[in-house]
Amino acid sequence: MTKSDFYNAGNRALQDEFASRSLADQLEDLSRTAFTPEDTAFIDGSIYFFLATADDAGRPDVSFKGGPAGFVRVTGPSELAFPDYDGNGMFKSLGNMAVNPQVGLLFIAMHGQPRRLRVQGTARVLRDDPLMHETVGAQLIVRVEAHAIFPNCPRYIPRLDLVEPSPYAPAPGRDAPEPAWKSFDVFKVHVPPRRPTHRG
Repeated sequence: MTKSDFYNAGNRALQDEFASRSLADQLEDLSRTAFTPEDTAFIDGSIYFFLATADDAGRPDVSFKGGPAGFVRVTGPSELAFPDYDGNGMFKSLGNMAVNPQVGLLFIAMHGQPRRLRVQGTARVLRDDPLMHETVGAQLIVRVEAHAIFPNCPRYIPRLDLVEPSPYAPAPGRDAPEPAWKSFDVFKVHVPPRRPTHRG
């Protein structure tokens, strides 16, 4: 991402209205295309993040992605990867990536020290990625080439306690339990069989 496309005309108009263009330019100067060691530690230790995608008509979607620490990882200087786990079968995020690979990821820590990190990049959805064989529960692997990596002010993040990780997160040696909603009458006849995945 270059200075010519980091901000659009709408961004610039509001920056000028609120006299924040100089600050915005400084923040852009601090953005990067390669992950720092601190970025890598934060991402590799994350148990969730938020994923923004849009379809080929520009209609947006946002999704929560969660798993055990290490489920999303930095795999190269400007690349990260994460698995697609069994879900609701809509494939909103991955389907959007198939027609519009531009994505935004928000990593946010709401327990411990508040922190936010944003990653904008281009995604690829892979069926035969080497990570498939070492990532418990993966149906597919998504790799994102980062175009812009930048922190966000954490001031509005509430401080919460992490009580326990999700019992549905894939773990070595066992199949994740099925969520109760899949047995509801309105859904159960439509739920496809779960595909075999690596169990570790």
